[in-house]
Amino acid sequence: MTDQDTLRRFIFEQAGVRGEWLKLTDSWQAVSDNHAYPPEVKEQLGHAVAAATMLAATIKFNGALVLQAQGEGPLKAVVAQCTHDRCIRGLARYREPVVAGDLSQLYGSGRLVLTIETERKQPYQGIVTLDGDNLAQALENYYQQSEQLPTRLWLFANETTVSGLFLQALPESSGFGSDWERIVMLADTISADELLDLSCEAVLHRLFHEETVRLFQPESIRFKCSCSNGKIERTLKSLGRIALEEILEERDAITVDCEFCNQQYRFDRVDVERLLIAETDLGTSKISH
Repeated sequence: MTDQDTLRRFIFEQAGVRGEWLKLTDSWQAVSDNHAYPPEVKEQLGHAVAAATMLAATIKFNGALVLQAQGEGPLKAVVAQCTHDRCIRGLARYREPVVAGDLSQLYGSGRLVLTIETERKQPYQGIVTLDGDNLAQALENYYQQSEQLPTRLWLFANETTVSGLFLQALPESSGFGSDWERIVMLADTISADELLDLSCEAVLHRLFHEETVRLFQPESIRFKCSCSNGKIERTLKSLGRIALEEILEERDAITVDCEFCNQQYRFDRVDVERLLIAETDLGTSKISH
């Protein structure tokens, strides 16, 4: 296999359609190996990570795109994040047993939430009902309702690899109807094995060798967790002396675990006292996972 941990954007120059191809290997392992997820949960998390990565590549921003699928079924929540510089992380919450099925069987009555967090603006959030056979269909419904742009996704994941294909009609395209239908029909012939195993160039040739496709330079994807000792310290300080002392009455130290990377942060009585008497104000914003 080639093009590991890479996103490639492309455009159909004569059809008013843009696309993305994605393959994650080492970065996917870094996300999924932090937890012993059942295969059904791991697959859904892979779909979410692929989708978040490709959706983040469609917009220009400084911040992070967060995709959340949540419900009341066995699969309680899947969260995936991709930043503007293509750093990913994700996690899932579930209760056994989780059996493969459509979204209603996995999540029960659920919703899909897309949040764009930027440094200088209020977060943008879109919410739709979690409907469809799979996450790709739910996202297609989201784009139809919120953006009114024809959009199709193909998402696949296994133990070692996550892959995805994204197609969307360009907003300024006025006569995309027949072109869009033809390109989607061609893309629908892709199989899971082909998208998981083939290179980007091989996939595009396999599907669209009769189309005029311009392929852009590869973009590297990597796993990176944004947790840090400083963020945990600010969170603890925001709780105040009374709350922290009450916790320390019951245990020798305060421990905080990051669900994304399993990093554990430990603060004993001396550490807590240092935080409380520190002259530098460490802020009051709570850590966000």
